[in-house]
Amino acid sequence: MGNFGIEVFGAIKVFEYFADSNFAGKVVIFVLVLLNCTAIALMWSKFQEIKRALRNNARDEKRINNLSSIFDYDNALFAGEGSPYLRICSRAMDAAHRGKKEGEVRMNYVENAIKRALSEVGDRYEAKMYWLATIVSGAPFLGLLGTVWGVMDAFGTMDAGGATIDHLAPGVSGALLTTVAALCVAIPIVFVYNGLLGMTRGAMTKLENFASNLADRIELEMNS
Repeated sequence: MGNFGIEVFGAIKVFEYFADSNFAGKVVIFVLVLLNCTAIALMWSKFQEIKRALRNNARDEKRINNLSSIFDYDNALFAGEGSPYLRICSRAMDAAHRGKKEGEVRMNYVENAIKRALSEVGDRYEAKMYWLATIVSGAPFLGLLGTVWGVMDAFGTMDAGGATIDHLAPGVSGALLTTVAALCVAIPIVFVYNGLLGMTRGAMTKLENFASNLADRIELEMNS
């Protein structure tokens, strides 16, 4: 009961601090809440996107490896939800088949097609990550701005005869709330962001290894 009372009292005090904030502080906190909601939505969608891509890649890699010859590859054989691996393989085999029609498969055509597909898929993997980086780096500065502005405003309202701690305390506590809010936004996001970044880099490494193996297979079967 005692802990519950402390939590309720703490929550009430936070609302009091918010009420004591100046207009700029309230605006900063409102912006921080919006940024936090945006970051949560971005992190969840990115996690689901990468997880789905990895699952589909693992499925399609097995199907591609089961082909008796890589030159038997046909987009029609891989109906359903596509994967980044299929995008790369499709581009590579288009380049290989075009070379065959001209009488010779040129590996530089295939490798260039793979590089272009890798670049496009890499951009998709990293899409929206810069927004998370911006929120992580920008939130503490927003909080600092709100705090400095609030403290400046509190001291600016001092009477000519001076001010007591009772006069300054509400404004200062309201100003410091913006820094606390900013840290509460930035700290969890930075951990999740680093986790997503590692997940994305791992997916890119697997993608590059697949592309390298695909190029080797095309060249080996072409020369056999």
